[in-house]
Amino acid sequence: MIPMALLKKQVAQHPYSLIFATISGAHLYGFPSPDSDFDLRGVHVLPLKEVLGLHVGHETVEKSGVYDGLEIDLVTHDAKKFFSLLLKKNGYVLEQVLSPLVVHATPDHAELKGIAAQCITRHHAHHYFGFAETQWRLLEKEKPPRVKRILYVYRVLLTGIHLMETGVVEANLVRLNESESLPYLDELIQRKIAGAEKERLTEWDLCFHRSEYQRLRNKLQQAHEASELPEAPRGSAALHDLLVRLRLSEAR
Repeated sequence: MIPMALLKKQVAQHPYSLIFATISGAHLYGFPSPDSDFDLRGVHVLPLKEVLGLHVGHETVEKSGVYDGLEIDLVTHDAKKFFSLLLKKNGYVLEQVLSPLVVHATPDHAELKGIAAQCITRHHAHHYFGFAETQWRLLEKEKPPRVKRILYVYRVLLTGIHLMETGVVEANLVRLNESESLPYLDELIQRKIAGAEKERLTEWDLCFHRSEYQRLRNKLQQAHEASELPEAPRGSAALHDLLVRLRLSEAR
């Protein structure tokens, strides 16, 4: 169970107006363990005086710690910074704005989700290539490697494949596996959910997963090459208009 009331309480204490706050991380990916923290991500709007004056406000606000018995990691970006990231091949921000685990929402969030869908391109595959490679390198450095890490590798690769094939952002590994039907994923997910963050893999496990990593990476490459998604984002003008309206609304 997600303690939504307690998370809403933390979000309500944010120093700036929020467009949205959603849950990311293991809870979004479908494999939270009992000791998983709550990763909250969102967008805030700096007041006009903190944009135009000499003393510029915080483009990024971070808050991390234990609050009301929950381990929380909260990160929000000012709208201009977040919108700029949306126009790049950044899968993180797409997953955050489109996360179904919503802690705080506004009408502007609904508009932003529609614009975000227009910012998806075939080149977002590069984000998932890079993220998967980083996670795999970290996995090989761990002695022995954690189940958590290999789940992140699979989550990223399957999200990228699904995005290239359908144009839809899906970050939940359980739902992604409904179409992929990889028999070993359910067991890994259950080990992570029932266990702890440091549940480990054996050396034999690692050999098997290395082969699967390469296979799925090749599948992502093929999906990228065959993708009919746009070459460039198409939401720039809409994001500009929304940002201007947000700034002006903060000036009132």
